[in-house]
Amino acid sequence: MKKILLGTTALVTAGILAGPALASDPLKVTVSGNVVTGFYFIDSDNVDGVSFQDTKVAVVARNIDIKAEGTLDNGLVAGVDAKLQLDNDWNGTGGSFASFRQLFGYLEGGFGKFEIGGTDGAAYKMHYTSPWFVPGNGVDSPNIQNGVSSANVFGTLYAAPISSTFSLMATDSNKVSYFTPRLAGFQLGVSYTPDASHHGPQENGTVVLPKDSNGNSFNNINRVFEVALNYAGTLAGVDVGVDGFYTTGDSTAPGADPEEYGAGLNLGYAGFTLGGAYYKSSDMAGTRLSFAVADASRKTWTAGLKYATGPWTVGVAYLDSKDSNDSFSFFDDRKTSTWQVGGGYNIGSGVDLGLDLQLTKNKVTSGAPTYDSKSAGLVLAIAF
Repeated sequence: MKKILLGTTALVTAGILAGPALASDPLKVTVSGNVVTGFYFIDSDNVDGVSFQDTKVAVVARNIDIKAEGTLDNGLVAGVDAKLQLDNDWNGTGGSFASFRQLFGYLEGGFGKFEIGGTDGAAYKMHYTSPWFVPGNGVDSPNIQNGVSSANVFGTLYAAPISSTFSLMATDSNKVSYFTPRLAGFQLGVSYTPDASHHGPQENGTVVLPKDSNGNSFNNINRVFEVALNYAGTLAGVDVGVDGFYTTGDSTAPGADPEEYGAGLNLGYAGFTLGGAYYKSSDMAGTRLSFAVADASRKTWTAGLKYATGPWTVGVAYLDSKDSNDSFSFFDDRKTSTWQVGGGYNIGSGVDLGLDLQLTKNKVTSGAPTYDSKSAGLVLAIAF
C-alpha cells in the first residue's frame, strides 16, 4: 500500500493538529484509503409483486485513513487514528460529503496499548471469523450483499437480520480501551463506553449528558463493558487464531438487559485458511444492534475456507443469521443466509480484481416466505 508522508507542521498550518510537540522528532502522518467497486448481474425473487434491479453497480468502503504516529523521547508510541468515510450522495443533497466515522488517540508501550475516542472496542478488534477471499468483500459483515431487501416494500422494521458475528453494541462509539501486551500468544482487551447511542467522534466536550431518575442516560444503551481474549500463534506448524468475547450494557428499555457473546477461530496451513465464528445477542435489535428491546435475540454463525498462492486467492464461505422476538412479531423468525464463492487476483500496487458469486436467502418475518437472490459480479478493489 502506497502511503503519503506529511510533516506535522503542514497539518498544524491547516488547522488539523495543534499544540506543543510531544517528542524531539515530530509525529509522522500517513494518508491512505480504499474504495471497493463492483458490477453485478442479479436474478432475484419478486416480493408481493415488486421486482428488484437485475444489474447493480456498488461503490463501497469509501474510506480515507489518516494516521499520525511517532516514538516519544521516553520510548512510548503516541498517535491519532482518523477514518474519514465518504458520503454516497455525490450531489450533497443529504448534507455533508464526508464525515469522520472514527477518531481516537492512543499510547503504546511495554504496558500494552491504551485507546480513547470514537472507535471499535476490544471485542470487535480482537475477533476472528470466516476468511474473505473476494477483494474487499466477505459473508461476515459484507461490504456488498445482494439479498432482496424487504425494506423497499414493508419498511425498515422488516429488513433481514444483520450478517455479522462482530460485537456491534458500541461500535464506533466514544470509549476507552486497554489491550495487554501479548504474552505466550495471548492478549486480553477491555473497553468501556459511557453512552453507546453516539457513534463516531461526537463533539460533547463542552457538556455532560443528563441522567434519568434511575441514574441512567436518557439514551437507550449506556455503560457498555466489553472484554475479549484471543490467541495468535503457531502450533505444530499450523497458524492459529482464536478468540472469545462478552459485551454487556445498561438500558432504559423496560425489561431489557442487552448482552453479546461471541467466539471465532482461524487455522492456517500451506496457503489454506479455515475459519468460522459464532455470535449470540439478547435484548438487542435495530439496524446496528445498538437499540435495547426486551425479549429480542439473534444467533449468527459462519464458516469458510480460503486458499492463497502468489497473487491468487479462491474460497467458499457461508453465513446464517436468525432473529427471535417474543414481544414483536415483525422481528420474530427473521432469517438470512448467504453462500459466497469466488476469488481474486492482485494486479499490483494495492489493486485487486475479483469474481464474486452469491446465493442469498432472506425471510423477513414469521410466516413469510423465503426470497432468493442469485448474483455474479466483477469486483475492483483499490487501496492507496
